[in-house]
Amino acid sequence: MTNPAKTPETAPAHERVYRVLRHRIMHGELPPGNALTLRGIGTVFGVSMTPAREAVRRLVAEGALTLSASGRVSTPEIGNERIEELAAIRALLEPELASRALPRAYPALIDRLGSINSSVDQMVVKQDASGYIRANLEFHRTLYLRAQAPAMLAMIETVWLQLGPTMRQLYSRMQNSGRLGHHRAILAALKTGDEAALVLAVRQDVTQGLRMLAA
Repeated sequence: MTNPAKTPETAPAHERVYRVLRHRIMHGELPPGNALTLRGIGTVFGVSMTPAREAVRRLVAEGALTLSASGRVSTPEIGNERIEELAAIRALLEPELASRALPRAYPALIDRLGSINSSVDQMVVKQDASGYIRANLEFHRTLYLRAQAPAMLAMIETVWLQLGPTMRQLYSRMQNSGRLGHHRAILAALKTGDEAALVLAVRQDVTQGLRMLAA
């Protein structure tokens, strides 16, 4: 996902609004069921209703926002069946992305992933929910970019986007139950070039946490 801070100032207003809102939703900065209005979006971003409406339309199409029959726009509130479905998608695609990335997992990449994982742990200590989600997704995205499979990565980012608000609940449960250690297993598998161990570690990482939400 493109960093909204890097969106050119010359980009259309609806593109700037879309990217910033997408970034905030994906990283759990907005809680589940958070209502949004076109007028409120326009005020926050200093734009008219038209670009606000276009940005919302795109986010609704991606599943990042929901639109009720009455026209109410809000961040999604995901039930257990939907969580299981999204977990299944991650379990299928993310191990495949990791496997494709393995031949290009050079030492510099592994070092970079180790540094990002240290940031993940720091966010837990700070109890920074959105910071944790942001660092966690950066860890996965940095690895998957080496897969050179942009279509699959785009599909996974859409899943992350739909899960963003709900991930706050997962973060709260992790505070009570302890950190999952699968990132360290991923790093170890990358260092040894063990594809089977890498696939297993990624699958466990992307599904065990989500299933805590559905428990």
